[in-house]
Amino acid sequence: MITATDIFAISNQKQFEKIALKVFRYQHENNLVYREFCDLLKIEPQKIKTLQQIPFLPIQFFKSHAVVSNTNPVQNTFTSSGTTGMITSKHLVTDISIYEESYRRGFSEFYGNIEDYVVLALLPSYLEREGSSLIYMVEDLIQLSNHAESGFYLHNHEQLIKKLTELDESGQNIILIGVTFALLDLIEKHQFQLQNTIIMETGGMKGKRKEMIREELHQQLCEGFGVTAIHSEYGMTELLSQAYSLGEGVFECPSWIQILIRDTEDALTYIPQGKTGGINVIDLANINSCSFIATQDLGKKNPNNSFEVLGRFDNSDIRGCNLMVL
Repeated sequence: MITATDIFAISNQKQFEKIALKVFRYQHENNLVYREFCDLLKIEPQKIKTLQQIPFLPIQFFKSHAVVSNTNPVQNTFTSSGTTGMITSKHLVTDISIYEESYRRGFSEFYGNIEDYVVLALLPSYLEREGSSLIYMVEDLIQLSNHAESGFYLHNHEQLIKKLTELDESGQNIILIGVTFALLDLIEKHQFQLQNTIIMETGGMKGKRKEMIREELHQQLCEGFGVTAIHSEYGMTELLSQAYSLGEGVFECPSWIQILIRDTEDALTYIPQGKTGGINVIDLANINSCSFIATQDLGKKNPNNSFEVLGRFDNSDIRGCNLMVL
C-alpha cells in the first residue's frame, strides 16, 4: 500500500514512475468508476509499464460520478464554482490531512517559510460560496502565517488599499492572492508602486469581465501594482496539489505532480514538447480519488518539464475522452 509519506518523499523520476504505477494499480482495483473506464478502454493493468500507458480519467467524471478509491468516510467535499443551474464538480476527500500536507509542502517549496509573509486574499467569488478547496488552502495559510494582519478581503477595497500600502512601505513581505477580475477591480481604484509584495493570480474572470490573453492581463497587473512579474497558481477542485508560476505564465510542479500533453484529436496519444495539446495531470496526492486526470485545459510542456497553460477546450473540441460521460 502506498502512503502519503511515500508520495511526498519522491525525489527523482524513477521513484515517481514506480509510485505512479503502484497508485494506478491500487486505483484500478479500488476505484469502481476508474476501473469501469479502464475496462471500456480494454486496459489490462498488468500490461501497463509506463506513465504514457496509464489511462487518464476525463475531468468531467467528477461532475457525474463519485470518484473515490476507498470506503472511508468523506471528511470534506470540495465543489467547483459554476453559474446557476450548471452541474459542478465534486471532489470527495476521505483524508483531508493529505491535502493539507500537499499545499503546505508545495507552498514552502516555491516560497519558503509561510511565517515570512503576511497573506492577503482577495477572493470574492470563492468566499461567496461553500466548498472551495482554494479558500480552504488560503484560510490555512493565513493561520500559518502567524500575522495578525493576514486575512480575507471581500469588497472592502479601500481597507485593502490602505493595509497593502502601509505593510509594503514598512518592508513587510506580502503575498496578495486574488482572483483575476478582483485584482483588476483593485488597480482601477488605485495605482500601486509595491516593493515587497508578490501578486499571485488564481485565474478566471468568473463571468465578471471578458477573458484576456495572459500577456495582456499580466502587463495590466504589473503596471497597476508596480511590480515586475505576476505569479500564478494552477490548481482545481479535482486536484489536491498546485503548480506555481513565478512569472511569465511558466508553471513548475512539486515532485509528486507531473504533466503530460495529449493530442487534441486522439486522447490516448502524446505529443512532443513545445507543441500545444490537452493537459493531463498526474497528482499522486489524489491517491484516495483518482491521480490520473485529463483536464479541459490546453497547454504545452517545455524541455525542463515546466509547462504553460494556453487556454481551454470548448465542449466541441473534446474528442476521444467521452466514454461513459453522460
